[in-house]
Amino acid sequence: MSASTPSKYSALRKAGLFYLVFVMFSYTTGGPFGLEDMVTTSGPGMTLLYLLILPVFWCIPVSLVSAELTTAMPVEGGFYRWTRAAFGDFWGFLAGWWNWSASFLLGGAYAVLFTDYVVYYLPRMTWWEHYLLSVSLIAVLTWVNIRGIQMVGQVATALELFIFVPVMTMIVLGLMHWHQNPFHPWTVPHQATFKVFGVGLALGLWLYSGYEQLSTVAEEVENPQRAYPRALALVVPLSVAAYFLPAFVGLASAGNWPDWHTGFFSDAAKIIGGPWLGTWMTVAAMIGNVALLNSTILTTTRMPFAMAEDGYLPSVLTRKHPRYGTPWLAIGTSAVIYALLAWQSLGQLISVYIWLRSATTVLTVLSGWKLRKTRPEMTRSFRVPGGRAGLLYVVGAPVAMACVALLGSDRFATIGGAIAMLLGPVVYLVTKSARRVAAIAVQ
Repeated sequence: MSASTPSKYSALRKAGLFYLVFVMFSYTTGGPFGLEDMVTTSGPGMTLLYLLILPVFWCIPVSLVSAELTTAMPVEGGFYRWTRAAFGDFWGFLAGWWNWSASFLLGGAYAVLFTDYVVYYLPRMTWWEHYLLSVSLIAVLTWVNIRGIQMVGQVATALELFIFVPVMTMIVLGLMHWHQNPFHPWTVPHQATFKVFGVGLALGLWLYSGYEQLSTVAEEVENPQRAYPRALALVVPLSVAAYFLPAFVGLASAGNWPDWHTGFFSDAAKIIGGPWLGTWMTVAAMIGNVALLNSTILTTTRMPFAMAEDGYLPSVLTRKHPRYGTPWLAIGTSAVIYALLAWQSLGQLISVYIWLRSATTVLTVLSGWKLRKTRPEMTRSFRVPGGRAGLLYVVGAPVAMACVALLGSDRFATIGGAIAMLLGPVVYLVTKSARRVAAIAVQ
């Protein structure tokens, strides 16, 4: 199948701009939860600076490239097929495989984080009850995803609206109790440089990653050439605000920056508004992990489907649900892997994950550059503005940022990330050999 040819996939009910915005926001952001460790890793000032500056070098250029390529090639598999069209089968396979394997590191972790919050209310929960609840959440959201993108969008909308209310309440009350400089200190005293500019930066890139991911479901969106650029234009500034404002207000009113670790937004809300707001924020954090997992299943499970269509994975993964039209076996296979890893927590997985995500992001922006040169005839209803200078910006900024983040990685991330990336070429050679043997057997 040609990398630029749309698949035969046809959902019964496609998502419009409204649901696309909420699904995209829930995947890329979900809420402010998860950024707390940046404060104690890089310092309050650097955290707030990262939250404002990183979008200029990371998610904004990636969004511009994704918008252009989605209007040119609105195909299932998105950036995987863009890369394949631009650089050939090998690099296209790596883009797909790295992305799918990266989802393994987070899919189960989001379910674990949700259950960790439940333990706060049920402290006597045993390890097997913890695991069973995590797997149950994965199962429920798998069913939602098998129902199709519109159902996913409806769930994402309801979850995000629930999250917005306590976060906005905290922001308003926090501004009324502002009593200290939120940028002080700029960095953590006596902190190792690689933690400030390596680990902290990796966390920032993770927060602002994923703006190309919804391209994988392009064929499930109504008029994607029009909807994607508009959705990105809405989601990017909304994401920046969703991270920066709660962090700014929390540091200015609640303070206690040395205590900022995962879950501290609940403590900050309690300090600002009292126990009722703290409890509300805790529930919102739980819901945030549900929203992240819901949209993660949607975006990453279309990758094995598209790769199976192209012959790189077993063809059984292309089977579609007879009623909902979704690639239910690809969704189910990914969900099983998430469930097997649902005993893990985020921890250092983020630093390994960012290697894989950075690699796919770099391939995405390079594909935008390459296809401008090799496929200028493709209709692009949206183009990256600025001519050559604009194209240089959207390619150069993410590549430079990825290099800085990876060079600043700690030992665990460097070794784990390198191994994870090297598995891609190995799997490619294995699948290529298997296809050759199968072709010979048919003859």
